Amino acid sequence: MALFTRPSVSLRAQHFPGQAPIDVYGEGVFRFAEMSHPGSLLCLPSGIYGWPVASASEITEDSLADVFAEAADIAVLVVGCGRDIAVFPKPLRERLRESGIAVEVMGTGPAVRTYNILLAEGRPVAAALVVL
Repeated sequence: MALFTRPSVSLRAQHFPGQAPIDVYGEGVFRFAEMSHPGSLLCLPSGIYGWPVASASEITEDSLADVFAEAADIAVLVVGCGRDIAVFPKPLRERLRESGIAVEVMGTGPAVRTYNILLAEGRPVAAALVVL
């Protein structure tokens, strides 16, 4: 009897190549550009990425490495901390400021709305959105 072998499946990082407003959010999912994404998002000038952060306490300099990499194209980082506002560490806020990025920290719902408005205005904005 011959064995059936399944071709290997390679996973790649989730990425939408461009900026788009967030159309719907809640219950663990974001919807944008006619697609749905379960989990947190990092919305950058280079695109929208799945972001492996499940709570505001996981937001660190390392988890924001891509934000720092694109700092020249970002004036404001909107941080959505989930259902509530969380304490954003002062050293991280200062590091972002040194990179030329202002930070606005709020719950994820208001953060999505703020991101969408700034994006519609053509502002150089990014968003780090923890899933609700």
